[in-house]
Formats: sequence, structure tokens, C-alpha cells
Amino acid sequence: MDSSPQKPLEIYMFVDPLCPECWALEPLIRKLHIEYGRYFRLKQVLTGRLAALNLQKHTCEVRAQHWKETAVRTGMSCNETLWIDNPVSSPFLTSIAIKAAELQGRRAGSRFLRKVQELLFIGEQNISDLAVLIECAEEAKLDKTEFLNDIHSSSVAKAFQCDLTISAEMEVEEAPTLVFFNENIEEEGIKITGLYSYDIYVQIIEEMLDELPEPQSPPSLEDFLKQFRFIGTKEISIIYNWTESEVEIKMKKLLLQRKVRKVPVKFGSMWEYIH
Repeated sequence: MDSSPQKPLEIYMFVDPLCPECWALEPLIRKLHIEYGRYFRLKQVLTGRLAALNLQKHTCEVRAQHWKETAVRTGMSCNETLWIDNPVSSPFLTSIAIKAAELQGRRAGSRFLRKVQELLFIGEQNISDLAVLIECAEEAKLDKTEFLNDIHSSSVAKAFQCDLTISAEMEVEEAPTLVFFNENIEEEGIKITGLYSYDIYVQIIEEMLDELPEPQSPPSLEDFLKQFRFIGTKEISIIYNWTESEVEIKMKKLLLQRKVRKVPVKFGSMWEYIH
């Protein structure tokens, strides 16, 4: 996530690590970065208080049903049996851990959140468990010692509190929420709550730039896999505008070349780059 000051737009992305719609938003944001990343900076903001309230409000059965429905609707794998077999007890430590990871840079924070989501939605892991969070830190290639020190630091607690304050100031009551701002500080931002189709986000960028920006092409499939390492069929289809059948054919070629490993999941397939 480039922090270059020349970019005309800033997008605040409010996420809840337990929210399946936030997980389903991931490939859309990735595609937005690839095609229009030179026009905006992305600031990730945690809405951890919402997660805590949601945990209190809904039974495990209700959450499991919501995950299953989201998986069917979006094609992103959400294994709802987590809420029956190994439910998350508290999202607070998860949120603090994400802020600790962000101290090692925006990219580090994004990699860490992605690993948390993978272990939660695909691996059925309890992400409120410190041992699971340490595993995420290792897989995201963070400095583990620094990460563990930062989790207990006052600066991370303040950073998380700052996120909650921003959520309150912008009246964000649901995740995911995106708020788009342009360079004109007199203009109000455009807030969009919930999960929408990709073209809606592009349309907002076009409106705020007051021009039709030219989308950049994605990298080659192998370069993309090399960079992100573990990715779903559905995600690849979104990034490249291919059908899932086309993705499967292309990935099978890489499988035969022993460049990837297929990981079956409850909804669809995941692919791990191993070359």
C-alpha cells in the first residue's frame, strides 16, 4: 500500500477481522489496487468494537448460518463449522495484534490481516488465541520478537483506540465500510457501507477524480501467485475477469509443472505457489 503523497484520493477502509463480508471484499480491493492504485492511498481502520458487540448479540448458530450464506453468495470460502467446533471467544486480542503488525509497516499489517483471515475463514482456527496469532506473524514474515513486545505496548493500545475514534467520528456502524475522500477538503467524503460489485467502487473513483482513469493491467498469473502465495480460484477470477472454469484450466497447467499445490476447501479451491 503505497503512501505516496501525490495521490489525489484517500480511501478509509473499515474492517472487522471476524466479518465474512470483509473477507469477501479482499479480492475487490486487491483488484482496485492493481488497476487504480496510482490514484489512491488506502488507510485500513479496525472496527473492533463492532466485532465485540456482534459476538454478544448473536448465537454461534446464527453466526455459522451467516458465514455459510456469505460463502454461497460471494464464492469466498467461509467454513462456518468454526462457530460450532472452535468459536472465537474475544476479538479484542486479534484487533490489538493487527495494530501491532501495522507498526512494522502498512504492507506488514495487510499481510498479517490476510493470514488472520485465512486461518479464520479457511483453517477454522480460533484467532483470539495468542499461539494462532504468533503463527500468523511468522507466516506474514514479521519480526516475531518485535511483534510480541508491541502487542503489550501502550502505543498499540492507543493506535487501536484511535481507530475506534475514527469509526465513531465518521459514524461507521457496520463493516465493511469504505469512505472516499479527494484533495478538496471542503467536500464531504463518499461513504459506502456493505459489500458491492467491483464496478460500483470504480464508479466512485471516477466521480471523485472527475475523469475516466485508465485501468492498469494485472501482472502475469505466475507473478501474481509469486507475490501473494496463497489465493483462491474465486479471487483469481475476479482479478483477471476469467470464469472459474478458465481459472481451473490455467491453474491445472501450473499444477502439472509443479509450481502450485491445490488446497481443497469447503467452498471452491485455494492454490499455494510453491515453485
